[in-house]
Amino acid sequence: MTSKAYITFSNNSLVENNPQLKEFIQNHQGKFITLLLDGNVYAIIKENQNKDISYENVRNIAGSIARELSGRKIPSAVLEGAVLENGFSKLDKGKSVCAFIEGWELGSYQFLNYKSDKNSFKTKLELIDCEDVQASVKEGEARAKAVAYSRDLMNEIPSTLNPETYPEVLEKEFKNTDAKVQILRKKQLEEGQMNGVLAVCRGSKYEPSFVEISYCTDKTKPHVVLVGKGVTFDTGGISLKRGADISDMKMDMGGSAAVAGAMKLLVDMKASVNVTALIPIVENMPDSHSFLPSEVIHYKNGLTVHVGNTDAEGRLILADGLIRAGELNADYIVDIATLTGAIGNALGSKMAGVFGDEELADEMKKIGRENGDYVWPMPLVDAYDSYLNSDYADLCNISSRAEAGSITAGLFLRRFVPKSSKWLHVDMAGVMASNRATGYYSKSATGFGARLLADFTTHVSK
Repeated sequence: MTSKAYITFSNNSLVENNPQLKEFIQNHQGKFITLLLDGNVYAIIKENQNKDISYENVRNIAGSIARELSGRKIPSAVLEGAVLENGFSKLDKGKSVCAFIEGWELGSYQFLNYKSDKNSFKTKLELIDCEDVQASVKEGEARAKAVAYSRDLMNEIPSTLNPETYPEVLEKEFKNTDAKVQILRKKQLEEGQMNGVLAVCRGSKYEPSFVEISYCTDKTKPHVVLVGKGVTFDTGGISLKRGADISDMKMDMGGSAAVAGAMKLLVDMKASVNVTALIPIVENMPDSHSFLPSEVIHYKNGLTVHVGNTDAEGRLILADGLIRAGELNADYIVDIATLTGAIGNALGSKMAGVFGDEELADEMKKIGRENGDYVWPMPLVDAYDSYLNSDYADLCNISSRAEAGSITAGLFLRRFVPKSSKWLHVDMAGVMASNRATGYYSKSATGFGARLLADFTTHVSK
């Protein structure tokens, strides 16, 4: 077995001086090709990838190479800084190194907690002559670890990660850091009138919880509050889901995983920010104690909500989070959730929807284009607001019309946003998982949102 591989580009002398090899590589369909030449393994990145290259391209190429070489059980791969700089000459060297490391680490990601063989093989990346971009190396590693943490949370099974254990997992992660973790259990939720959280979790054998993670290195910075939906498993409740396989509903806490991953990245990078994460945690189960369609939930801000469907539970717990964000005097609020199937129908599996403040939504779009967590601004159509009217309460948790489901969900949440805060809502339901290994994504949870929220927080904190 070859102990080492070398990463290079198709414009190097090894290829240029061999016309047949050059033609062979050019005709290859992939972005790179792995070849054994003169007794050495080379991962050769095709030169034409340099046209309109982006940092996301770099991440995807790195992830694909890492997975390929790991599959071949090659212990290490060598990449010279000069080779990377010349190969991606249109890009900044530091950012390219950061993106390559990020893609490399995430491309070989595996979740093996429940495999009998937990010994995964991972090809180690050896960087040479990158002393001038060590900060970028560390950033790439930190970003990969944050996304991997989000993936780990989303891939975990609900018997292990539930409303009672999830807070402890988060508390352990941020122990011995500058972040402060506060856990609210059922009694505190009752005292705080978090009635949406209490209602949704009534059918579960686990008691609900609510986690607050605060991290402030500069009190003069605007207060950013991140709210993440934490439904550790969603059966739909009494309005039971009808899918043949709903095992991916363990990922219905993807919003909370994004928030937790973002906090990890901000803490690990010692970012100059003033940020608080709010994570309402429930399990939506059918039981004799479950909340029922037709019930009315009374919220702390005075609004009442008629429950039309118990499978529209995410917005009910996010409402408590938004109210709490107002109590914390948030300057900016971003909530994120695997909220509606409708957003996947609208935007597919590669892009999340962002609603709310239009100027901020455009800024978030630019951030996502740079870091790979793509979002597309969506409208909050005022004409659809009446679809949430109820004969029994101030509003209903589902629309009366079978259209624009992601928009009406956003309109519901808007009712709970404090007027003094700038607000964005990210619906990531369509991008929570990848159905195949591609680029730096494995066939598992994507970890979407960790980078997006962290980068957005630092952006508005400048």
